[in-house]
Amino acid sequence: MIVQEEPRLIGSVAKESGIPIKTIRYYEELGLLKTAGRTEGGYRLFNADVFARLNFIKRAQNLGMSLSEIREFLNIHDQGDLPCDHVQETLRDKLIDIDRQIQQLQILKQELKRLLAEEDVLSENSTAIICPIIEQG
Repeated sequence: MIVQEEPRLIGSVAKESGIPIKTIRYYEELGLLKTAGRTEGGYRLFNADVFARLNFIKRAQNLGMSLSEIREFLNIHDQGDLPCDHVQETLRDKLIDIDRQIQQLQILKQELKRLLAEEDVLSENSTAIICPIIEQG
Protein backbone atom coordinates (compact mmCIF):
# COMPACT_ATOMS: atom_id res chain seq x y z
CA MET A 1 0.00 0.00 0.00
CA ILE A 2 1.39 3.41 -1.03
CA VAL A 3 1.15 6.04 1.65
CA GLN A 4 0.59 9.48 0.20
CA GLU A 5 1.89 12.40 2.22
CA GLU A 6 -0.48 15.11 3.27
CA PRO A 7 -0.08 18.36 1.35
CA ARG A 8 2.07 20.89 3.16
CA LEU A 9 1.28 24.48 3.95
CA ILE A 10 3.33 27.08 2.12
CA GLY A 11 4.93 28.15 5.42
CA SER A 12 6.14 24.62 6.05
CA VAL A 13 7.55 24.39 2.52
CA ALA A 14 9.31 27.73 2.97
CA LYS A 15 10.82 26.72 6.29
CA GLU A 16 12.01 23.31 5.11
CA SER A 17 13.37 24.54 1.76
CA GLY A 18 14.85 27.80 3.02
CA ILE A 19 13.06 29.67 0.25
CA PRO A 20 10.93 32.66 1.31
CA ILE A 21 7.14 32.40 1.05
CA LYS A 22 7.11 35.39 -1.28
CA THR A 23 9.47 33.60 -3.69
CA ILE A 24 7.37 30.42 -3.60
CA ARG A 25 4.27 32.48 -4.45
CA TYR A 26 6.16 34.12 -7.30
CA TYR A 27 7.27 30.75 -8.66
CA GLU A 28 3.66 29.60 -8.56
CA GLU A 29 2.54 32.73 -10.44
CA LEU A 30 5.13 31.98 -13.13
CA GLY A 31 3.94 28.39 -13.44
CA LEU A 32 7.09 26.83 -12.00
CA LEU A 33 5.16 25.30 -9.09
CA LYS A 34 1.67 23.90 -8.83
CA THR A 35 -0.40 23.94 -5.69
CA ALA A 36 -2.30 20.93 -4.44
CA GLY A 37 -5.09 23.30 -3.47
CA ARG A 38 -5.79 25.71 -0.67
CA THR A 39 -6.92 25.51 2.91
CA GLU A 40 -10.25 26.93 4.01
CA GLY A 41 -8.27 29.97 5.11
CA GLY A 42 -6.81 30.38 1.60
CA TYR A 43 -3.28 29.16 2.36
CA ARG A 44 -1.52 27.38 -0.49
CA LEU A 45 -0.89 23.66 -0.13
CA PHE A 46 1.90 21.79 -1.92
CA ASN A 47 2.65 18.11 -2.44
CA ALA A 48 6.02 16.71 -1.36
CA ASP A 49 7.33 16.86 -4.95
CA VAL A 50 7.58 20.63 -4.53
CA PHE A 51 10.99 20.13 -2.88
CA ALA A 52 12.44 18.40 -5.94
CA ARG A 53 11.13 21.22 -8.13
CA LEU A 54 12.52 23.90 -5.82
CA ASN A 55 15.93 22.17 -5.79
CA PHE A 56 15.86 21.98 -9.59
CA ILE A 57 14.95 25.67 -9.84
CA LYS A 58 17.71 26.74 -7.45
CA ARG A 59 20.36 24.61 -9.19
CA ALA A 60 19.33 25.79 -12.66
CA GLN A 61 19.44 29.43 -11.51
CA ASN A 62 22.92 28.87 -10.06
CA LEU A 63 23.96 27.65 -13.51
CA GLY A 64 22.77 30.94 -15.01
CA MET A 65 19.42 29.87 -16.37
CA SER A 66 16.51 32.28 -16.41
CA LEU A 67 13.16 31.49 -14.83
CA SER A 68 11.69 31.46 -18.33
CA GLU A 69 14.15 28.76 -19.41
CA ILE A 70 13.49 26.81 -16.24
CA ARG A 71 9.74 27.00 -16.86
CA GLU A 72 10.27 25.49 -20.32
CA PHE A 73 12.23 22.59 -18.82
CA LEU A 74 9.60 21.97 -16.16
CA ASN A 75 6.81 22.07 -18.76
CA ILE A 76 8.60 19.41 -20.78
CA HIS A 77 9.01 17.34 -17.62
CA ASP A 78 5.33 17.79 -16.74
CA GLN A 79 4.40 16.40 -20.17
CA GLY A 80 6.22 13.19 -19.25
CA ASP A 81 9.49 13.79 -21.10
CA LEU A 82 13.00 14.49 -19.90
CA PRO A 83 14.15 18.00 -20.80
CA CYS A 84 17.83 17.00 -20.97
CA ASP A 85 18.25 17.79 -24.69
CA HIS A 86 16.88 21.28 -24.10
CA VAL A 87 19.02 21.71 -21.00
CA GLN A 88 22.17 20.73 -22.94
CA GLU A 89 21.36 23.19 -25.71
CA THR A 90 20.79 25.95 -23.18
CA LEU A 91 24.05 25.13 -21.38
CA ARG A 92 25.94 25.27 -24.68
CA ASP A 93 24.44 28.71 -25.34
CA LYS A 94 25.46 29.80 -21.84
CA LEU A 95 29.05 28.74 -22.53
CA ILE A 96 29.11 30.79 -25.73
CA ASP A 97 27.77 33.80 -23.80
CA ILE A 98 30.35 33.33 -21.05
CA ASP A 99 33.19 33.16 -23.59
CA ARG A 100 31.88 36.38 -25.17
CA GLN A 101 31.70 38.07 -21.76
CA ILE A 102 35.21 36.93 -20.88
CA GLN A 103 36.51 38.38 -24.13
CA GLN A 104 34.74 41.70 -23.45
CA LEU A 105 36.10 41.76 -19.90
CA GLN A 106 39.66 41.11 -21.16
CA ILE A 107 39.32 44.09 -23.50
CA LEU A 108 38.01 46.23 -20.65
CA LYS A 109 40.84 45.05 -18.40
CA GLN A 110 43.45 46.09 -20.97
CA GLU A 111 41.80 49.49 -21.38
CA LEU A 112 41.79 50.05 -17.61
CA LYS A 113 45.44 49.04 -17.34
CA ARG A 114 46.31 51.42 -20.17
CA LEU A 115 44.50 54.30 -18.46
CA LEU A 116 46.22 53.63 -15.14
CA ALA A 117 49.64 53.43 -16.80
CA GLU A 118 49.43 56.95 -18.23
CA GLU A 119 50.76 59.08 -15.37
CA ASP A 120 51.16 62.36 -17.26
CA VAL A 121 47.42 62.75 -17.76
CA LEU A 122 46.97 63.86 -14.16
CA SER A 123 49.08 66.96 -14.71
CA GLU A 124 46.52 68.50 -17.04
CA ASN A 125 44.47 71.12 -15.26
CA SER A 126 41.37 72.38 -16.99
CA THR A 127 38.05 73.47 -15.54
CA ALA A 128 36.25 71.74 -18.44
CA ILE A 129 37.70 68.40 -17.47
CA ILE A 130 36.20 66.36 -14.64
CA CYS A 131 38.82 63.62 -14.64
CA PRO A 132 41.34 63.34 -17.45
CA ILE A 133 41.91 59.65 -16.82
CA ILE A 134 38.40 58.82 -17.97
CA GLU A 135 37.85 61.63 -20.45
CA GLN A 136 41.02 61.08 -22.47
CA GLY A 137 40.02 57.51 -23.46
